[in-house]
Amino acid sequence: MASDSYDVIVIGAGPTGENAAGRAVRGGLTALIVESELVGGECSYWACMPSKALLRPVGAVAEAAAVRGVTGARLEPAEVLKRRDSFAHDWKDDGQVKWLDGAGIDLLRGHARLAGERQVSVGGATITARHAVVIATGTGAVVPPALRGVRPWTSREATSATTVPGRLAIVGGGVVGVEMAAAWSALGSQVTLISRGGLLDRIPAFAGELVAAGLRHAGVDVRTGVNVTAATRAGDGGPVTLTLDDGTTAEADEVLCSVGRYPKTGDIGLSAVGLEDGSWLEVDDTMRVAAVPGGWLYAAGDVNHLALLTHMGKYQARICGDAIAARAAGREPAVRDIASKTRVPQVVFTIPEVAAVGVTAAQAEAAGMQVRVVEYEIGNVAGAGLFADDYRGHAQLVVDEDRQVIVGLTLAGPGVGEMIHAATIAVVGEVPLSRLWHAVPSYPTMSELWLRLLETYGL
Repeated sequence: MASDSYDVIVIGAGPTGENAAGRAVRGGLTALIVESELVGGECSYWACMPSKALLRPVGAVAEAAAVRGVTGARLEPAEVLKRRDSFAHDWKDDGQVKWLDGAGIDLLRGHARLAGERQVSVGGATITARHAVVIATGTGAVVPPALRGVRPWTSREATSATTVPGRLAIVGGGVVGVEMAAAWSALGSQVTLISRGGLLDRIPAFAGELVAAGLRHAGVDVRTGVNVTAATRAGDGGPVTLTLDDGTTAEADEVLCSVGRYPKTGDIGLSAVGLEDGSWLEVDDTMRVAAVPGGWLYAAGDVNHLALLTHMGKYQARICGDAIAARAAGREPAVRDIASKTRVPQVVFTIPEVAAVGVTAAQAEAAGMQVRVVEYEIGNVAGAGLFADDYRGHAQLVVDEDRQVIVGLTLAGPGVGEMIHAATIAVVGEVPLSRLWHAVPSYPTMSELWLRLLETYGL
């Protein structure tokens, strides 16, 4: 820290905080970023990067096994973990700190708390923000009372563990649950996946059903529609017994709890500025916290609960940093048609991959749209048959009939993650179907799915 006042102070040095500070500096402002852990945040060390580093070898072996004529592909767990460590930079943040330096952003290590209007306290120091404070503290993993006594893994331990547990029970059928079931089962764990609902319940049901079938085929014991009522661990570090509400039990050496996230806002001084400690932060289209007078407090990323995804946090951060710079220069920022609520892309790297963007049919109908749903088996596309023998996958397209544009697409099948950005462009750009028909997909790629969906629609 070079000063006791900055134009902008950002609390949290994850990807969202880094981008918010970077855009503010790009707009001609000075910025300080405060971080109590590693610069780079959850994504770099305990979420996106290490989890996908674990999952990519799993996917590569699965793809090889799905093509006749290819033999011998296998995982080496020790090498997979070593590669994972390299993507997490061995949990050292030197490279990220160097990036801050190069971007002209000052760093202060410590726990930050709001101390009043434009005031941030870190240790014994109080720093003043001349224009804005940005909260980008992210989220933590919820651990329900029934599991607290057995010291479960959260997403952090699941992505940083140094040994493969013999038996792993995963509680929660969301993204973390199905991704880590795929990763650790492939690395040699006997995995039991327990979900009180289905799998990936926020995505159309067919995707969760394909994932359940894929995980079962990979050897995972998938139990849906059940909940954990009690958990006990034998001794210090011994096996865990989970009691379920259907009268059955599950035994494991480690338990991963992946049932939800909470905002890390409980100890950052929200009450000092009239907000509730521990709350999600409601923001406007420029990420400004509307409930705080003076318009100086912003919240970007997971803490505003718009979309708990790294790429969306970075997107919000760019909007936020630009808005702060504009207002500091005496201009109102342009109102953006933000994609934070209804045009969010996401990829779930499990077995098989799931990718989605926009709204589901139910969400579109609830918003008052006249919709038509188009379904297609991805395996009928020539490129999918070349990608994998006996390819199994499904696509569901949601069309706003009044405007003749696509408002949602969900894909489930091997390799679909790399296809979703085309759909994101179509949804965000509101490309008319009549125009999209002229975007000819290359043959024989899996993207020919676009032609088949439009033909099925009737074009």
